[in-house]
Amino acid sequence: MLLTSFHSSSSLPKQNPKIHQPFKDYHFLNLFLTIVLVAVSCFVHTCHASCNQLHRDSLSSFNLSLSASPPLNWSLLHDCCSWEGVGCDGSGRVTNLWLPSRGLVGSISPSIVNLTSLSQLSLSHNWLSGPLPDDFFVSLNQLQVIDLSRNRLSGELAPSEKLPATVQIFNLSNNHFHGPVQSSFLQPALNLETFDVSNNSFSGSIPTSICSFSPLIQWIDLSNNDFTGPIAQGFGKCTNLQSLRVGFTNLSGEVPQDIYELLTLQELYLPGNKLSGAIDERIVNLSNLRILALYANELTGTIPQDIGRLSKLEQLLIHINQLSGTIPPSLTNCTRLTALNLRVNYLEGELSAFDFSKFVQLNLNNMTSAIRILTGCKNLSTLILSKNFYDEALPGNEDLVGVEMFQNLQVLGLGGCRFTGQIPQWLSELNKLEVLDLSYNNMTGPVPGWFGTLPNLFYLDLSHNLLTGYFPMELIKLRRLASQQISDQVDRSNLELPVFVQPNNASNLQYSQLANLPPALYLGSNSIGGTIPIEIVLRTTTIEGPIPTGGQFDTFPASSFEGNPRLCGRILQRSCTNQSGNTSQSATRKGDRKKTIILTLVICSGVFSMTLLLYLVFSKRRNLSKGDQEKDLDTISFNSSGVFPEVAKDTSLVILFPNNKNKTEDLTIADILKATDNFNQSNIIGCGGFGLVYKATLTDGTKLAIKKLSGDMGLMEREFKAEVEALSTAQHKNLVALQGYCVHDGFRLLIYSYMENGSLDYWLHEKPDGASQLSWPVRLRIAQGASCGVAYMHQICEPHIVHRDLKSSNILLDQNFEAHVADFGLARLILPYHTHVTTELVGTLGYIPPEYSQSWIATLRGDVYSFGVVMLELLTGKRPVELFKPKMSRELVIWVQQMRSEGKQDEIFDPLLRGKGFEEEMLQVLDVACMCVNQNPFKRPTIKEVVDWLKDVGSNRQTTT
Repeated sequence: MLLTSFHSSSSLPKQNPKIHQPFKDYHFLNLFLTIVLVAVSCFVHTCHASCNQLHRDSLSSFNLSLSASPPLNWSLLHDCCSWEGVGCDGSGRVTNLWLPSRGLVGSISPSIVNLTSLSQLSLSHNWLSGPLPDDFFVSLNQLQVIDLSRNRLSGELAPSEKLPATVQIFNLSNNHFHGPVQSSFLQPALNLETFDVSNNSFSGSIPTSICSFSPLIQWIDLSNNDFTGPIAQGFGKCTNLQSLRVGFTNLSGEVPQDIYELLTLQELYLPGNKLSGAIDERIVNLSNLRILALYANELTGTIPQDIGRLSKLEQLLIHINQLSGTIPPSLTNCTRLTALNLRVNYLEGELSAFDFSKFVQLNLNNMTSAIRILTGCKNLSTLILSKNFYDEALPGNEDLVGVEMFQNLQVLGLGGCRFTGQIPQWLSELNKLEVLDLSYNNMTGPVPGWFGTLPNLFYLDLSHNLLTGYFPMELIKLRRLASQQISDQVDRSNLELPVFVQPNNASNLQYSQLANLPPALYLGSNSIGGTIPIEIVLRTTTIEGPIPTGGQFDTFPASSFEGNPRLCGRILQRSCTNQSGNTSQSATRKGDRKKTIILTLVICSGVFSMTLLLYLVFSKRRNLSKGDQEKDLDTISFNSSGVFPEVAKDTSLVILFPNNKNKTEDLTIADILKATDNFNQSNIIGCGGFGLVYKATLTDGTKLAIKKLSGDMGLMEREFKAEVEALSTAQHKNLVALQGYCVHDGFRLLIYSYMENGSLDYWLHEKPDGASQLSWPVRLRIAQGASCGVAYMHQICEPHIVHRDLKSSNILLDQNFEAHVADFGLARLILPYHTHVTTELVGTLGYIPPEYSQSWIATLRGDVYSFGVVMLELLTGKRPVELFKPKMSRELVIWVQQMRSEGKQDEIFDPLLRGKGFEEEMLQVLDVACMCVNQNPFKRPTIKEVVDWLKDVGSNRQTTT
């Protein structure tokens, strides 16, 4: 059209140039725009308009064989080169097909082999199933990138197939492929740099010939397959190899000698096999090595004496072998070492001076002087050496003459070591000690009364020893034990092992971790006699007589006293009238009368003390109720601008946010105290690392959840307000809403919405027949809702929130079983003076991502791992960790991965869910969960991807609950 205008104007009569200059400029501009338009049109036509018809038809067939959520935007009205994920060359031939994480379900159409110009193919993170089309690699011989990871593809690599000579990246990881990897398949791949077939079911021998065919190879991952036999020679030819991962593949024999020639190697990962022989001294030639993981094998011999020459070594993981001898002194030269695990070997001798300050993972074995040496670590706050020493005696005071004891130690775990002798008195010098575990040893003698002098001790486990004597009354002086507060200052860095382990019992207390320890005293399985002081829980001790009633004792189940046939009382529904004959065989009648007199005096004193205490409490309440003249019962609400009003520093205030769902406007401290019965234990509905949660029932029947935060948290009043105000802005239908807060009597209270159905953990693991009431549609809806709540925290809320302790007990259920994520953002209230990405770890055993053992920085991808564990709980009905099961079924993540590798994914699911017609949906969610718990955090999906995938599950059926 512009050309027509130009030509028509050229036929006009000549005009005065001065008069018509603007008119001539207009035509010049018209001509210029015409040329540009034609050029652009030609370019567009060259690049996109001539989409190859065969390729277009092939892509259409490919699309018809799949379903996607949302559907692919492949309109037949448009050129195929403009379709989502499709790229073409100048001749209109398809060169790129890039559709990762698109929710693709179905099989790969054979028509894809017609895309013979394809150079980059990525269909990863989808739900594709079935085998690859015939002649897939032969036909697509121009491919440079092949990424089909994290699907459900299966079948074998046919003998006729060969990798293209052009391929650089080949990734089939996390699928269900099986059969051998033939040398002929690898032979043409001259340019291959990355080869990853991990987490499949490939069998046969390890394809070491890959190094002969692909001299540029840098990354090889063959882990978690079914390869057998020894590792043959051949890897030594990979002169550019940086990472070799062949873990958990059933290999045997010795580590091949040519591996020690890989001078560029940075990671050697061969755990979980049956490798034997010694670690060759030539391993020190691998000067670039950062990670050496040879654990869980059958290696013998000694640790190479010159291992200190590996100056770049960051992780040395050689535990669970049969290594012997002494630890080489040169190990101290590995100054970058952050993870050292030597446990379950036959190592002995002394550990020379070493800088432990930067270690995040440390396990020792059979070192008689280790404790003496470790006292030199001035900043050491947490020391867990459980199950490392065996049949030794703890060093006594005479062994530590001239040694300055631990200055800052707060947690000491020495359980399961079979220690002998008496409890040493030097422990009484650990004034900052808060947690002490000496359980499952062979310690003798009495329980020292000086434990009562430790001002911060709130958790003491002396169970399963050979202790004797009477219960020391000095223990009732442990203020922290009776306070119902756990420590707010304990170093909560990641622990590979639990702080303590107890057998399964009626309360399902199987394991715990430092962040979740309640105040407790365990003296079970000893020979201790005497009376039971209030606020002490005893299991399987030789205690006799009636169990007191009232107070805390009324909150204990009968299982708390199991194994004590001489106990009686209302709690056990066992009459004490017939207990006269059941006296201690070692006590005389005169001793019994003396005990009775003492017990009477103690009870009378207790009654008098309780009466006096009640008088003081009611007197205080009367004073607090005199009227508006007292300012410590104020209720303050936000003004319209949402700004906190200035308040006096010494007042107790209830701050309510405008978003409080119960529209509570006149809540006072008195209301909260009354609604919780002055924080009576009978109203406790939750206990976690940040404090206790109480149910509050207001006079109008409204229910709230009050979280009583532990300690003063080191925050000034203004800082605490700012943090709580920031938390209050996080509003989402799948988060537990923060409705207000209060500072009262040294405590800081957070006011939340009350969730009628408690936690997911309660329904799955605690409530009788609870799991049977959670049908698959309900469980799926819980996963979908919880993922949306986490996605809001990660991507929408400002600033973004890393939860750091996602678990089933932090997913609460309302009356409609809708999921609400709880306890988010509390880490900033507890640990305000650390980086905003929080370097003090709060987590729960079984949910902690593996990378936290190497770095204390909590991340969004760490939350994704924890959420993946929650999804596995929903699918299996199992706890994340069940310590008293066989090794391979002890940890849920490892068990699920093992079952998948064996093709037994149908056996993974909760028997309550099987045979209900939802198997396909459960398989889809299983795939998502397994992506989330990938050991490599960079291979995990984002929570947004998880939300999209879960949203698509079950979308084609009518929801039934």
